[in-house]
Amino acid sequence: MLWYTLTPLDILLFRDAKPFTPGERAWAGSVFPPNGHAIAGAIRGLLNNDQKITLKGVFLCYQQKLYLPRPLNYVGKNLLHPLTWLDKDSPYRQMIWNRFSPAPLLKKAPDEEEEKENNIARKPRNYLPYSVITKLLDNKELKSEDWLCQEREKPQPWSVETRSHNCLDSGTRQVKDADGYFVENAIRLHSGWSLAIGIDKKIPNTPTSMRLGGEGHRVLVEECPELSEQWEKLQQQSQRNYEAGGKSLAYLITPGVFERIHKDQKAVCQPYPWEWKLAHTVNSNQKEGNLVSVATAQPLPISGRVRDEDKNNDELGIMNAESKNSSFSTHPSSLKSIPAPQVFAAPAGSVYYLNRPDILFQDTDEAPNKVKRWRSLGYSELLWISYLNN
Repeated sequence: MLWYTLTPLDILLFRDAKPFTPGERAWAGSVFPPNGHAIAGAIRGLLNNDQKITLKGVFLCYQQKLYLPRPLNYVGKNLLHPLTWLDKDSPYRQMIWNRFSPAPLLKKAPDEEEEKENNIARKPRNYLPYSVITKLLDNKELKSEDWLCQEREKPQPWSVETRSHNCLDSGTRQVKDADGYFVENAIRLHSGWSLAIGIDKKIPNTPTSMRLGGEGHRVLVEECPELSEQWEKLQQQSQRNYEAGGKSLAYLITPGVFERIHKDQKAVCQPYPWEWKLAHTVNSNQKEGNLVSVATAQPLPISGRVRDEDKNNDELGIMNAESKNSSFSTHPSSLKSIPAPQVFAAPAGSVYYLNRPDILFQDTDEAPNKVKRWRSLGYSELLWISYLNN
């Protein structure tokens, strides 16, 4: 796996998965960091072929140091604990909760030190550096400076710039009704920051520029061996924690897509893997699993694009006819693309509490190609942390 930094040469534009047509809706939604579909499409365009690629990321990078999303199972610097993992003499054990859902997460006790720190105008980091992530994996105590922004540091390393677009009728000074006027948000990464990705293919002629996102804006692609070393160390520690067994935390560092087709052919997404059954059961018909609790946030809508291989399509029919009478060949990239069905992903930073580590169906040989494709695009990446009751 080779690692690269993608440094913007201008602002970046990434629209979210909400349908948008100028003239019907004035605001075009945006998303950042970009999802794996956007990165994979840009890289294939750079490589000028349609070969399959495997991604790790998308992450952030500052001065050759990897940054990952802050885990959502902390309040301040205090770790949240599942109700069922608290001591039996804890007063919280008297709580009544819906046992068809994951167990509630609680602090063990109020923290006076945290209340004092909240009076200081310092905001928590939304992304944590590699040094702090290694502490998390090693179960080392984290200090306030690990969680809070340092001097002149912003919670997130980018600024949002609102850009308006309009199109005028020919010969007039009036905005067209069809194309109309609309507004979208552009992203400007702060100085020194880049996107970071791992890929199983070597990008030739680096450093080079690559189109990424809307309006043809470009990024500078550079190889970064330091990121590869950091990633390997994180993976090694995560694997050791996984093999240690026992109570564990699964830390989601990229959006997690957990979709299942039900008997009525409806696709349903949920914030944790379908194969991870709840550890607490309500009746004898339920099978006990390993999942105890979940710390997550608002789901992230994702919609990629697929190639339309309908042979009845007039445009494609012409191409096929031409290819029979000449050297022209119908390359997959020339096929018409259409929006793919939308899915809802668990946001990066979600954390899952399990009685013992469990594997993802997406990583097994039994998983269909559609499911494996999500993993190959960098989604549902987990790091494992051993749970210590402290």
